[in-house]
Amino acid sequence: MKNWNMRSVFKEILIGAVLIFILSNIINYVRKPELNSIQLQKIEAQLVDGKHFSTEEGRPLVIHFWATWCPTCKLEASNIESISKKYEVLTIAVSSGKDDKIQAYLKERGLTFKVLNDVNGKWAEQFKVKAFPTTFIYDSQGKLKFMEVGYTTTAGLLARLKMAE
Repeated sequence: MKNWNMRSVFKEILIGAVLIFILSNIINYVRKPELNSIQLQKIEAQLVDGKHFSTEEGRPLVIHFWATWCPTCKLEASNIESISKKYEVLTIAVSSGKDDKIQAYLKERGLTFKVLNDVNGKWAEQFKVKAFPTTFIYDSQGKLKFMEVGYTTTAGLLARLKMAE
């Protein structure tokens, strides 16, 4: 029988964390969309708040696919909110209802990031997104640098954005 002390408990927790990290990276790799091009196409769209969004070169862009019904998206929303204060972020709410429903969802949670409503899944299909959340990070020339499926921390997003600058 194993004698449990602080050192052995810490070792078991560390081994478990490493295994979860490895498993999540394998799942992320398997679930990644296969895009036709790594070059970002021009996006022109009306946001849920009525404002117009247009992609512009010269600065990195985060495109974040999410849904109001997605539990992981709810956990990650504050991370996306944080990076949207410093970087260009376009979020795309997929199959999440009408604009007013999404606006109420944002207001209730104190979220102010830009949201494009993908009612019929057209944008998700264009980016071949099948799992939520999915995040794309493009550099200032519009080239895809990073793609993440699943939960991403604020620190992870900021590090990837720094590398994309």
